[in-house]
Amino acid sequence: MEKIIQKLKIRIYGDPCLCQKAEAVKEAGIAERMLFEAMIETMYKEKGVGLAAPQVGVNKQIFVVDVGEGPVVVVNPKVIKKSGCAVMEEGCLSVPEIVVKIKRPEKILVKYIDENNQLVEKQYSELMARVFLHEMDHLSGKMIVDYAGWRQKFQIRKQLEELSAESI
Repeated sequence: MEKIIQKLKIRIYGDPCLCQKAEAVKEAGIAERMLFEAMIETMYKEKGVGLAAPQVGVNKQIFVVDVGEGPVVVVNPKVIKKSGCAVMEEGCLSVPEIVVKIKRPEKILVKYIDENNQLVEKQYSELMARVFLHEMDHLSGKMIVDYAGWRQKFQIRKQLEELSAESI
């Protein structure tokens, strides 16, 4: 029997839910598991590599990631250690058609809870580390445009105004 999962609506720049600090999850129960599945499905349909719960209007510390190695569900993440540094352009499903160069650590050691309520401690590097940190930003109400310098913010202001108008 095929599961039918409804695609979630991606919130766009200007939506207030993208600016809030997400709340910790006590336990991954049935409702959270349904959310994980719907978020993974939505991430794939939108051709993203990560999707945070605030991006679909849910104020919880949850995100999903897939950089080509299968989906990873992350609940209540914490970064324990960072090392290295690299600058790379990043895009975001909540800020379509805008990219920002962002300096991030190349390696991270993280702790989080998975979809089965198991504590995971893992080291990630390169793209996975970048996507992990990008999605963690969403959990604290931070977006890629917050990293843009004043020149780039000036250049993209019209696009951001249009996105804000769409999100109302």
